Amino acid sequence: MNTEPPFTPHPVLKPHYSDLQEKQPFLRKVFDDSAEHYERIATWGFFGTGNWYRRGALRRAGLTPGMQVVDIAAGTGITARAAADITGTAAAVTCVEPSAGMLRESARRLPAARHIQGMADGIPLSDGEFDFMSMGFALRHVEDLETAFREFLRVLKPGGRLLILDITKPEGDFANWLTRLYFRDLMPGLTRLMTGSREAQYLMEYYWETLNLMVEPERVLEALAAAGFQQASREVQAGIFSEYTARKP
Repeated sequence: MNTEPPFTPHPVLKPHYSDLQEKQPFLRKVFDDSAEHYERIATWGFFGTGNWYRRGALRRAGLTPGMQVVDIAAGTGITARAAADITGTAAAVTCVEPSAGMLRESARRLPAARHIQGMADGIPLSDGEFDFMSMGFALRHVEDLETAFREFLRVLKPGGRLLILDITKPEGDFANWLTRLYFRDLMPGLTRLMTGSREAQYLMEYYWETLNLMVEPERVLEALAAAGFQQASREVQAGIFSEYTARKP
């Protein structure tokens, strides 16, 4: 009998955890164990493009100065820092992140922002607080897309904008081979070489498995609509970077 939610982002990955009840404790541990290395991985792993790419994506999604922003699954604050650059002040940015280790790294790099430990499936914030919400490369870590998206809808103001960034498998055999070569065969080993951390290598091995089994983009758009968002759409950059956008009615 299948007990998974209807919009799960990927199947239970039994080599790592055996059911959904174990998923979030597993994720908190692997991110806590790798938090001190994550910025370095994000920088060299994407050839130093992460900050300018995020700024561009945020602007394309409608982020402007003066908006109140919440970044969900903020990690070490890479997307939050890009948002602060656009809004003009880190005080306009709230970071929500389940991993205490990642949250500490974010608070150290963006101390003027508000930092709150919490999950996308149950955001510890009031209704209608924010003009703009972002989630950078963490959609795979929620338990149920529709549940998370209903929470996203709740904390946004009417007319509020949503941007979800993710890596999705590209179209075409060669592009898929290249993606597999880099994320499965090269990146975990390079991570170990650059950081000296077996835990960081393990995180990248797990990341590939979630990328490989991630739900189709069409299901993400369906879940956004089911949660109550309007104008849900997806744009693809460089064949692999998906930018999902939507608005609260």
